[in-house]
Amino acid sequence: MFLWTGSKGAQGSGSERRTIYQKIREYDILEKRRTVTALKAGEDRAILLGLSMILFSAMMYFVLGITMVRSYSDSVWTEESNCTVLNSSVVAEINCSYSCGSECRKSSRFPCLQVYVSLNFTGKVLRLSYNEEAHEAHPECFYIPKCRKDHTLMHSIVMNISERLKTHQQVLCYYDPSEQQDSVLLTRLYGRGAIISSLLWPTCTLVGGTLIIAMVKLTQYLSFLCEQISRIKRMGLYSLTGASHTRVCTRKFNGGIQDGV
Repeated sequence: MFLWTGSKGAQGSGSERRTIYQKIREYDILEKRRTVTALKAGEDRAILLGLSMILFSAMMYFVLGITMVRSYSDSVWTEESNCTVLNSSVVAEINCSYSCGSECRKSSRFPCLQVYVSLNFTGKVLRLSYNEEAHEAHPECFYIPKCRKDHTLMHSIVMNISERLKTHQQVLCYYDPSEQQDSVLLTRLYGRGAIISSLLWPTCTLVGGTLIIAMVKLTQYLSFLCEQISRIKRMGLYSLTGASHTRVCTRKFNGGIQDGV
């Protein structure tokens, strides 16, 4: 009878231990699930931010590539040199049109300023244009002012430019090293500095988005490794605890049998 009572008490204490262990285990699992859910939501937002930054930088690269970079690469005026202004005079009047409303266009005229310079590098006499756009619009004119209704104002702007060129005899110009062009430029539409500065921000955005995604993936990998290590440690601890608990129960059971006898 004592033997039966002792074994029943051992079974009762064991079941109570298992119940407490299950409750603790369930609480730990619930807390882990909450933590994992919160971390998962934060990681998803971080990855979405990184992908958005990469997509934005790709769009900026595309826009800059078809505008600034293309214009810079297509330009043949790539070398710098000093030019000496030889002549600056108005040679003709060019017709232009300006907007006077949503569906209204009127015509006006602006003076064509023609400037000739001597390229100090080779000594050749070439025509000077303000930039690539002015050369494509009217190669014979140095500067193309914005078309206005007031012809006197445009004439005053062009004459001021002519006087400034006469005052500064030496100007920095860009020429074609292959000598296929009969003109030089006073300034380039998109220079090397402008290209570098324009590509700086999309590059920073691309690097930042890539770093965010890489850090999230690294954090997930380290978390996976920590979970694997913790699981291995728990399995080893549970096996040691189960073996010691079995030895204690065996000792109590044998002791109860000896007392009953």
